Amino acid sequence: MTVSWSAYRRARRRSRQAWTLLALAAVSVVAGLLWFFTAGQFAAAEPTAAGPSEAPVFDPAWMKPVVAVNHIPEGRALDALELLAVKGRAGKDNYHREAFGQAWLDVDRNGCDTRNDILRRDLAGVVFTEGSNCGIAAGRFHEPYTAQHVDFRRGSESSRAVQIDHVVALADAWQKGAQHLTPSQRQSLANDPLNLIAADGPANQQKGAADAATWLPKNKTIRCHYVARQISVKAAYSLWVTEAEKDAMRRVLGSCPDQQTVMAR
Repeated sequence: MTVSWSAYRRARRRSRQAWTLLALAAVSVVAGLLWFFTAGQFAAAEPTAAGPSEAPVFDPAWMKPVVAVNHIPEGRALDALELLAVKGRAGKDNYHREAFGQAWLDVDRNGCDTRNDILRRDLAGVVFTEGSNCGIAAGRFHEPYTAQHVDFRRGSESSRAVQIDHVVALADAWQKGAQHLTPSQRQSLANDPLNLIAADGPANQQKGAADAATWLPKNKTIRCHYVARQISVKAAYSLWVTEAEKDAMRRVLGSCPDQQTVMAR
């Protein structure tokens, strides 16, 4: 069988192309293995950022506004921080929770108490208690302080796993201006959706009455929003910050200088 010279050249060209592709593939595999065994395995092992970068505030479909003392300044949280007074803590010997009214009142008069309002706002897949369109029996959410996926089930023990956190703790607020508010204004502060987030029970217990200088959420992706929300609450209710607290807030917002204040609606 006679093979023409042109056919022979075409066969040789195809053979060279095939070997070139095989060589490139081998180089890619070797490079990939080299990357993995030097830096890649560590990058692959690093946890990816998880959790929401913000948390919900207001759902006008079924929530009604709570009247605060002041309008929250719009714009950068850093700028709003500079408007807050800086003072030391007042005494807390005379602090008692009842100064902020009965826990979980229906301050916005929408027919549901504040705890169930916040659960309904923050949870997904909400299930109401039988015969109610208010009481929350179950739900799930991406918990903001730990970035864990959490299931909520109503019960004497299980309910403690999900608590409603006051972003600005009431005892902290008491030492930083709330003593000078009227009882009605303190009641609003304690029930304002701006100041409330459904949170992991143990994380909330760990926080206690701490401010930003002594406690921040473990989930770093929520910290900018969390601090901006504290600033917004303090602006809305004429509360001040300590020097250490202000420094801590500045450090957090230094990584997100364009973070905006948080509007209640």
